[in-house]
Amino acid sequence: MKLTGAELRTIRMPLVTPFETSFGVEEDRVAVLVRVIGTVGGDRRPTEVQGWGECVAMELPLYSSEYAEAAAAMLRTFLLPRLLRASAAGTDITAETVDALLEPFVGHRMAKAALEMAVLDAQLRGTGQSMAGYLGATRPTVPAGVSVGIQPSIATLLDVVADYLADGYVRIKLKIKPGWDVAPVEAVRERFGELIPLQVDANAAYTLADARVLRRLDAFDLLLIEQPLPEDDLRQHAELATLVRTPICLDESIVSPRAAADAIALKSCSVINIKAGRVGGYLAAKQIHDICRANGIPVWCGGMLETGLGRAANAALAALPGFTLTGDISASDRFYEQDITDPFVMDDGQITVPTGPGLGVIPNQSVLERFTVTTEWIQA
Repeated sequence: MKLTGAELRTIRMPLVTPFETSFGVEEDRVAVLVRVIGTVGGDRRPTEVQGWGECVAMELPLYSSEYAEAAAAMLRTFLLPRLLRASAAGTDITAETVDALLEPFVGHRMAKAALEMAVLDAQLRGTGQSMAGYLGATRPTVPAGVSVGIQPSIATLLDVVADYLADGYVRIKLKIKPGWDVAPVEAVRERFGELIPLQVDANAAYTLADARVLRRLDAFDLLLIEQPLPEDDLRQHAELATLVRTPICLDESIVSPRAAADAIALKSCSVINIKAGRVGGYLAAKQIHDICRANGIPVWCGGMLETGLGRAANAALAALPGFTLTGDISASDRFYEQDITDPFVMDDGQITVPTGPGLGVIPNQSVLERFTVTTEWIQA
C-alpha cells in the first residue's frame, strides 16, 4: 500500500456514568483517532483505501505514562511523517512493516498501536478480508464481561451489579483499591452467590506489604486478581503468587511479547490480560496470545473504554482460540449513549464479531463531528 496522507482527530465523548478506578475518576473519554489514506493495486490500477485507528491513551497519564495529547503529538511529529516518507521512497506500507519502520522511536506503544490499526484496517479493506479472519479468529461471537468502577457505597455497588447481571453480562469485574476491597467483594458474593464469575482489578494500587489483605480475597473464589502490584515489579508479583491462592493476572506489566515471556518464566502470573494498545498493536497482541497458548496460560481481552472502532478490533482479537476467559468487551451502551459507529449490542451475553472488510465498522460522520474537538491533515 502507498500512503498519501492521514487525518488526526481528537474526540471527547461523555460517559453515561463516571468510571472510578484506584487511580482516578473519568467522566469523558478523550480519544485520538487516526485515519490513513492510501492506494493499492500499483500505479497502473490504483484504488484508494482508508483505514481507522484508535489510540487508547487516556486524557491524563494515570494508567500509563502515555496520554492523549502526547500521543497526538507523537503521531503528528514523528510516526506519521516516518511512514509517509518511507512510502514516498517506495516502501510498501503494510501492518507487517509498521513496527520495523517505527522501531527507532522509543516507547509510545499506544500511539504506534493506533497507527498500526489504521494501516491494518486500510490494508484489509483493500483485500476484502476481515480483521477477525486475518488474526485467526475461530468464533463468531465473544462473551461479554463488564468492568464495574468503584462506587460511593456498597449498597450502590450491589444495585449496579444487579443491573448488569439483569442486562445479561456473563462476568463481573470489580475495581478495588486499599480500603475498598474485601468488604465490597464479600457483599457481592453474599448477594449474588458463588456461581457468578467474579474477578477484581487493583490497577497496581497495592504493595507486597498488603499480601495479608489480598489473601483475604481467597475466600471468595475469584477468577483472578488483576495487577495488584506496581507494573515494573515482576519479582514481587511472583512472590505474591506464592502467598495467595487466587490466580494473579498481569495487565500493566505486560507491555510486549518479551515482557509476557519473562512474566511466565518468572511465574509472576498465571493469567494475562492482553490489551493491544498497551503492547504496541494487534500483531504484538497476537504474538502474546501465541506465547501464552504455548505455555498453557489463559488470556482475556481487556478494555480501555474504546469507541466502536476499538471495540470492533478487540472483538476480533478476543475470538482467537487462546482467549478462554471472558474479557471486557461490553455493549456500546455500557459507556456511551451514542457510539461513533453502529452500536455493539449484547445478545444472550454475547457480542458479535464483525465480519466485514477490515474492522467491519466505520464512523457515523455526523456523530463523529459532534464529538470532535480538533482535526488536522498530515501528508508527505
